Amino acid sequence: MQQGPRPNFRGRNPNFRREQQQEHRTNRMIRVPEVRLVGDNVEPGVYSTDEAMRMAQDQQLDLVEISPNAAPPVCRIIDYNKFLYEKKKKEKEMKANAHKSEVKEIRFTPNTDDHDFDFKAKHAEKFLKEGNKVKTYVQFKGRAIMFKERGELILLKFAERLAEVGALEGMPLMEGKRMIAIFAPKSNKKAAKAPKEPKEGNDQPREPREPREPREPREPRDQQPQQPPVRRPIEIKYATPAPKPPVDNNSGN
Repeated sequence: MQQGPRPNFRGRNPNFRREQQQEHRTNRMIRVPEVRLVGDNVEPGVYSTDEAMRMAQDQQLDLVEISPNAAPPVCRIIDYNKFLYEKKKKEKEMKANAHKSEVKEIRFTPNTDDHDFDFKAKHAEKFLKEGNKVKTYVQFKGRAIMFKERGELILLKFAERLAEVGALEGMPLMEGKRMIAIFAPKSNKKAAKAPKEPKEGNDQPREPREPREPREPREPRDQQPQQPPVRRPIEIKYATPAPKPPVDNNSGN
């Protein structure tokens, strides 16, 4: 069977590619019979799509579908380009304000002196307070690999110095010619609760109460001896048999 030519879909729906690119349906892309309008520039309510389009054209704005899954879909009459610009601006500000945690490295040697140790400890405290992790390591070169215990003591001393702002994730480990220890920032403690303010009218001290008089002891009630329950005999009634009919002696004759 000979097949006909393939149908040409080009030019059928010129807004198809535009619909795929846009995040929201606008204007003629909204094909439902009615929509719910919200916003400050309109009276909220359910309108036909054509009427909502007319209202948007009168204000020289766009009809934008905000909640397509609602019944009917929720729309607003706004400037769509301005709406997208403000949305991207907010996302950019949120992204700029979001802090990205980084891993800062601090290097020691087995012969690090106290002055250098204090200088690097201050830097590590600053990194941890900013919310970053700190990766510290002792670099061994040549014959210095024989002094592994000295490197471990330096890292443990460093952990003791950073105990208030950072926590050691694990004991120091050797990786090649490096002894490594990683510190993570401690979570901020919750702010202490402010003391409650006294209520109005409670500033004056209360007057002491007068002591109560002791109650007189109650007299015990006369308890009468309980008598045992009287048992009554159970009467048994038998059904009387029904009387037999009289026998007719003359019936045989």
